[in-house]
Amino acid sequence: MKKTTQALLVPCLKPVLLFGLLPCFVAILSGCVQDSSASLAASLKDRWQLQDSGIHWQVEDVHRDQLEFSGEQVSAIIDYGTRADGSLLLSRKLVWPMLRTIPNDTHASLSHSFDLSPTLLINDAPVGPERLESVSFDGILTLESELQAGQGQLQVSGLKLIRTLAPATTAPLLVERHELRNEGKQAVRVKVNALNEQFDTPADAGVYGSYRILAHSDFDGERLLGPGDSLSYFLSFEAHTVAEVDGTAEAESTDTLETNQSPAEALAARRQYLASLNDKLVLETPDPVLDRMFAFAKLRAAESIFRTRGGLMHGPGGGRYYAAIWANDQAEYVNPLFPFLGDANGNSSAMNSFRHFARFMNPEYRPIPSSIIAEGQDIWNGAGDRGDCAMIAYGASRYALASGDEAEARQLLPLIQWCLEYNRRQLTPEGIVASDSDELEGRFPSGDANLSTNVLAYGGLMAAGHLYDSLGLNGDALRAEAARLRSAIDKAFAAKVEGYDTYRYYAGNDKLRAWIALPLVMGLDERQQGTLDALLSPKLWNENGIYTESGDDTFWDRATLYAFRGIFAAARTDTAMDYFRYYSRKRLLGEHVPYAVEAWPEGDQRQLSAESGLYARVITEGLFGIEPMGLKQFALAPRLPKDWPSMCLKHVQAFNDNLDICAERQGIKTKVKVSRGDAVLLQQDWDGGAPLLVSL
Repeated sequence: MKKTTQALLVPCLKPVLLFGLLPCFVAILSGCVQDSSASLAASLKDRWQLQDSGIHWQVEDVHRDQLEFSGEQVSAIIDYGTRADGSLLLSRKLVWPMLRTIPNDTHASLSHSFDLSPTLLINDAPVGPERLESVSFDGILTLESELQAGQGQLQVSGLKLIRTLAPATTAPLLVERHELRNEGKQAVRVKVNALNEQFDTPADAGVYGSYRILAHSDFDGERLLGPGDSLSYFLSFEAHTVAEVDGTAEAESTDTLETNQSPAEALAARRQYLASLNDKLVLETPDPVLDRMFAFAKLRAAESIFRTRGGLMHGPGGGRYYAAIWANDQAEYVNPLFPFLGDANGNSSAMNSFRHFARFMNPEYRPIPSSIIAEGQDIWNGAGDRGDCAMIAYGASRYALASGDEAEARQLLPLIQWCLEYNRRQLTPEGIVASDSDELEGRFPSGDANLSTNVLAYGGLMAAGHLYDSLGLNGDALRAEAARLRSAIDKAFAAKVEGYDTYRYYAGNDKLRAWIALPLVMGLDERQQGTLDALLSPKLWNENGIYTESGDDTFWDRATLYAFRGIFAAARTDTAMDYFRYYSRKRLLGEHVPYAVEAWPEGDQRQLSAESGLYARVITEGLFGIEPMGLKQFALAPRLPKDWPSMCLKHVQAFNDNLDICAERQGIKTKVKVSRGDAVLLQQDWDGGAPLLVSL
């Protein structure tokens, strides 16, 4: 992703170490605390609390945060909280990915910030500062405030304003429902002045001409509210082409895009969409924080999909990355999750992304672009070859296997084969894959050949071998090739770095790097203990996860989430769970909620979507140890934490099926059950050793 230093989030999101907790933290990291599970998570002070199907913040101090949520034609970044005087802070930044601006590059999505609301009068007196009392989020954001007007004996109290905000699922609008509720003892007269703002952007600044940006409400008038009475109305924030508003748009603009959804319909559709996700890939554990964080991760991963002129395209978000795809964010990170979730848009966007990458296969084996942008009309390739074919071969193979659809697998096979051949042509005399950079695109040095590209190339070979077998081809040659690469990886990258027997990231590298976790994820265990020690040492682990490089305070959540998967894959379940619980609680109930983030300081912890996909894969592939081995076959290693009697992952949609996977403690063994409805497909006592093989 193209480097940017723009600070999107507010300054209060800068990571802060709780210095009073530092001794405990150091003790945990150094192994002085035997039961770090309770100690590490307990070092956090929750701002938010779990509530029903969401989270809730009872406002008692000054704080602000940002939240992103999305629909097919809009993404909204809501800046909310309290000012120093306790009054409400609320700003809405909207991004419309299909309203392209000039130049039509990666960041050319029309955007606008709205800070306005309808003017209110109470008993003919203007309303004073709106005091925020509580905030809740369950996929829909609700802000509850108290309104004050008048003075002395004429002062009105007990009047509440409940704002409910949600992006439309299919239309280019943000909905904000207002409910004025009289909880006082006296009747009050409320006057609402309509909100009706609009302006047109310059025609020469838009790819599709002039765009009309609108903010309007559907009520204008007075009401007498007795005790217990309420008044509701809607605000809409939206944008369209002027041609569409004027009725002169060509059919292409409206054939695939919903434009005329009412605010009430949009809010109802958002609730229906949330319910549909909540019924699929459901995590049930004794830890409600993990269950809720997993549910939110599914949502953020799935909602950020845009109905572009180039088809459905999953976009990272963050105010800058829309209507475009990347070999890492989409192909590698989030696409392999979508078959497990079974969301139709998710699977369609995954296949569409691979089709776009396949457009750039060529007989000369020039690199596939890192990013395809502007609704598929252009590319970005500013960092050269980042190991993109390794990312695509791995991600496409894992997606094809998990989808369980032979027709899709055969469509993807030419792309996978081309990427594998491209990697072969990049082999050095030492047998490792060279690349210009890695997914960090030169932010940190990566040499001429790096660990990440090579381990992903290995993972791609292994997954492609399983896919070959499922399609009646012989995968043995690919597995043999993977074995040779594995040996070359160990010879080229195995090293003692800062005292740890682990991996150097590239030739000449003398600092620990976060991506040393990748070999653990792919089952390369030659340097397992030294790598685990390095990852959880104070040189890399910190209060925000894994540092990108020792000695630097930069962190990217993607590396931390890969590290968790790697520690689970190494069968260090309780160690992984200690840190994973801490991370999940911090992200869900802490100062910046409720999703995994991109990075800091770059982007100031934007809630990019693919990172939530990686969070969900910590559960599916890490905790439950699900590894696709065929279109109808998977390995399973559900490792119960020591203090859990059982755990389940229900309504798993992978392999074109609907499965429940449960693990229950039975003495020193684990009773594993895989079922489809009432039909039991596998029921076996497992000793925690070699993974079980499940055939459907």
